[in-house]
Amino acid sequence: MDLENSKTLSDWNKWKNTLSKAVSIGEAVGLSEKAIDNVAYRVGNTLTAAVDPENREERVLQELWKVGDDSDRKTLAKLIVKMVETDDK
Repeated sequence: MDLENSKTLSDWNKWKNTLSKAVSIGEAVGLSEKAIDNVAYRVGNTLTAAVDPENREERVLQELWKVGDDSDRKTLAKLIVKMVETDDK
């Protein structure tokens, strides 16, 4: 397994950067943390149902989403938001 594949890392970083921008926009327009987490949860449901993951990291997130219950998914969405907020700082 090639863990240093630059395309995979680039795609993953691009995906996180896109999410980070979306979270920043939400914050800029005054959405609360709870509202942002709720949007992330709804987007996660949509992506899992309709989008084929482009890399192994996205596939892991999709698999975790599929095996989790509603509470797990809300936690995962919140953690993803935290991850991209932390990366942005």
